[in-house]
Formats: sequence, structure tokens, C-alpha cells
Amino acid sequence: MTDIIYIEPLTAETFAPFGQVIQIEGAHHYPINAGKTERFHDLARVELGGVHPRPLISIFRGQPYALPLKLTLVERHPLGSQAFYPLAEAHWLVVVAEDASGTPSNIRVFLPGPGQGVNIAMNTWHGVLTVLDRETDFLVVDRGGDGNNLEEFVLDPPLLITHRERGA
Repeated sequence: MTDIIYIEPLTAETFAPFGQVIQIEGAHHYPINAGKTERFHDLARVELGGVHPRPLISIFRGQPYALPLKLTLVERHPLGSQAFYPLAEAHWLVVVAEDASGTPSNIRVFLPGPGQGVNIAMNTWHGVLTVLDRETDFLVVDRGGDGNNLEEFVLDPPLLITHRERGA
């Protein structure tokens, strides 16, 4: 029998053990550029470790997955955080897990709302970019530099991600 993980809404409080939610709601902000621009300031903590680290800014184009989804792999980046912010309205999932002596445990799945991104903390187990419905572009900020910044863990058996049925 396959274990099931139910999707839950993304909030700053529920995501705090894994990183930060990137959103303008509740963010410190102030006007710049002679009042023509509003700056939403310091939305996430970019972490860079290891030898010769440097921040990378990339665009990832995610292809859609269908639900229910078999989760077979999680990964982590021991030398840097990784931030994802959709560049258009997006339906997507954020899969994260606690660490139990080098093994992912207590896997959780979050559904970001409109205008939400995430910054996954350094060395936090997480799933791959999981877009639902349609191809979507994301601005990604993560770490470049020397050293191996990727660890993968194959889930055997896989877990099943789905919505909780109403009333359940």
C-alpha cells in the first residue's frame, strides 16, 4: 500500500521550518524612485556556503504534472538556499521534508496561493519544481561556485500526493 501525502495551503508559519514564503502581503515596504516604485524589501534570506560561492539568477520553465502524483525523488542543496517565484499566475506544489540523520522524513506538500513563492533553506530536503495545469516560468535564485551542491534521495516505495477529499 502506498502512503498518501495530502496537499496543504502554504503559509509563512507552516513553511517556517523549511525556509521563507516570498510574498508582498505583510512585507516591509517603502517608496523609491521619486515615489513611482514600491520596494518590498528583504523577502527571503539567500544562503551561500562552501568555496567561492556566488548567487545565480535563472529562469526555470516547469512542465506540468498531473494529480495524483507519485513522488519518487527529493533533493537538497547543502551549500545554498534555493528560491522559486512564478513569473505568471501558477498552480504549483512545494514538497519539503525534515531531515532524520541524512534521510528525508515527515514529508509535506504545500500549494502556494497567488503571488507566493518560496525560498527553501540550505540543506533542506525538497521535491523538484512541480507545476500543475500548464507550463510556467519561475525566477530562481540559488548558489553557484565550487563544490557539490546537490544530494538526491530516491523514495522506495514512492509516496502519493493528492488533495484531501472534502469532508475527510
